[in-house]
Amino acid sequence: MNAQQFLAEFGHIANAPGGVHELRGMILQLAITGGLSSPIESDGNVTQQLGSCRSRIEGAVKDKTYKRIPPSEFSTKAFLLNSIPSHWTWAKLGDISHQITDGTHKTPQYRSQGVVFLSIKNISSGTLDLTDIKYISEEEHLEINSRCNPQKGDILFCRIGTLGRPYIVDMEFPFSIFVSLGLIKFDQEFVLPQYLKLVLESPHMLNQYELVKAGGAHTNKLNLKVMPGLPIPLPPTEEQFRIVAKVGELMALCDQLEAQQQKRRTLQNHLRQATLQAVAASQSPHELQESWQRLQAHFGQLFSAPEDASDLRQAVLDLAVSGRLSEFSESDEPSKVLKGKILSAKELGISTGSFSRKKQVKPEVLEETVLPSHWETITLDEAISKIDAGWSPACLPNARADENKWGVLKTTSVQVLRFLPSEHKELPVSLDPRPQYQIQVGDILITRAGPKNRVGICCVVDDAPAKLMISDKLIRFHIVNGLINPNFVALCLSAGEPGRIVERLKSGMASSQMNISQNKLRSITIPLPPIEEQLRILEKVDSFMDVVNGYSEKLHAISNVAEQVATATISTLTGIAIEQEEEPMKAPQTELVALVRLGTPPNVKAQAPLATILARYNGEMSAKDLWQRFGGEIDAFYAQLKAEVAHGWILEPEKAEMLEKIEE
Repeated sequence: MNAQQFLAEFGHIANAPGGVHELRGMILQLAITGGLSSPIESDGNVTQQLGSCRSRIEGAVKDKTYKRIPPSEFSTKAFLLNSIPSHWTWAKLGDISHQITDGTHKTPQYRSQGVVFLSIKNISSGTLDLTDIKYISEEEHLEINSRCNPQKGDILFCRIGTLGRPYIVDMEFPFSIFVSLGLIKFDQEFVLPQYLKLVLESPHMLNQYELVKAGGAHTNKLNLKVMPGLPIPLPPTEEQFRIVAKVGELMALCDQLEAQQQKRRTLQNHLRQATLQAVAASQSPHELQESWQRLQAHFGQLFSAPEDASDLRQAVLDLAVSGRLSEFSESDEPSKVLKGKILSAKELGISTGSFSRKKQVKPEVLEETVLPSHWETITLDEAISKIDAGWSPACLPNARADENKWGVLKTTSVQVLRFLPSEHKELPVSLDPRPQYQIQVGDILITRAGPKNRVGICCVVDDAPAKLMISDKLIRFHIVNGLINPNFVALCLSAGEPGRIVERLKSGMASSQMNISQNKLRSITIPLPPIEEQLRILEKVDSFMDVVNGYSEKLHAISNVAEQVATATISTLTGIAIEQEEEPMKAPQTELVALVRLGTPPNVKAQAPLATILARYNGEMSAKDLWQRFGGEIDAFYAQLKAEVAHGWILEPEKAEMLEKIEE
């Protein structure tokens, strides 16, 4: 590949989703296949240099300075896929190394101070992270050191969990390592540590790790027996210097590009929020129309990623509950009359025993929102005729296959203004169902317990398959005599000031489980427009959402095409396929067997790579496809999946077991 070809394709790659990351991989791949350097006559002969290296290692073995590395048990024929310059050579990692080992397999006795003890978490980012350090005694360090003695210039690598991730030892202080880290001691007279590092983190080597890694019930690992047989491309030592320097220059450019993209993205976010605030501040339908047209005219400058559309969706909902999407009509029954009907019907129901009298709660009034003068407000306590929660039986992990069997809804069945009846678990036949918890069309559901961003989500049951019950993590309620549209109630609890009150009333530990009680829910005040206006608002919301969804689909399509173009371009330029061939997954025994589906879209600052991928592909794909697009190791994928499910960004798979990292 020449410079002109690279520049012609640079924009396609850099501006694609994850483009800079792909550029870094391409730079490494080009570096180790001769694409970034040219031979110079004064360079030595690499074959002779490799021979000298082997001689030095053999001599040290005879002198018992080094131990002989056992021959590899793995065939390397499948790895020699990329062409390298004729003046380069292929060599096995064991040919240039005199020790490939790992840290202690025994968990040491940790101390508050002593000798530094490193594990995978300390280098998995590619740099040394000393923020969470463990210490061991001098005695244990000397015992570990007798077998595994890392020294300056050696390379550490992650061999359990996140595979690869090399780090050149540059510490002056003594330290020991855990079994999750591997150590490579090699001939630094022939191979530069910086060159070997970029080989070990290149796409070429990552592909090799995928082929040789061992999988178990809990994790994946690189078996030390196969490491010596891994082939690496070697140029003359002098050329290695030039390659390392060129890679450093290009990586610095990638750093600058990333910083520029982040700055541009931050500016775009500010502009988008300012524009949406202008839309939200519209005081009349005419003013709203003008603001909306300005937004549409500059859509391309304000929205660039599929997740950006979530801001627009929320803005529409906020407008709806504040009265900005509708106008007064003299033919509507006044809100004051409607409220009177609700209160009278509620009192009558209590007096006749149709409704139970609940403990009085202090109202959470609306203080921030200026509502239209013809609207009223009402608390849910005043408007609710029935409120309950379900039960928590020990269900089977799968959804029922037969609708004649009973099922219990999971919290993931409740999305923002969207009900998913397929999100449930089967009730064992050994347990008697409780029909009083069976859902009906028109039920208003709200999530009661779970991770913070999964609590307080509200929707209306619009499709009620038979024999589905609510769990104890869901609250269900009805409005007195149906005098308020249930979809409008769900809308109010999902946006504007009522939605913010819901957020404020959550209790518990934000880092784990949170909840909202029935009493707190009853205290919330919601706007009360005329019933006819409620319907007009809901119609207008649907109309706006059609436009927003159209924008979102367009962004998905653009993102998808850009990613495909970037992937194809890199594959063409480097000669290596970015995605794996369709081979059986080397996954743990607890393999996902269900589709993975998008939940609540994360905001742009969230660390949610899996949800971002799903958003680009219509919100769902198989676990295998998602893992391959994620590009990480299987245990890292499962850990990330578990985190994003906990946040609600991804719906809980019907049958999945999440992997935990190996304990250290």
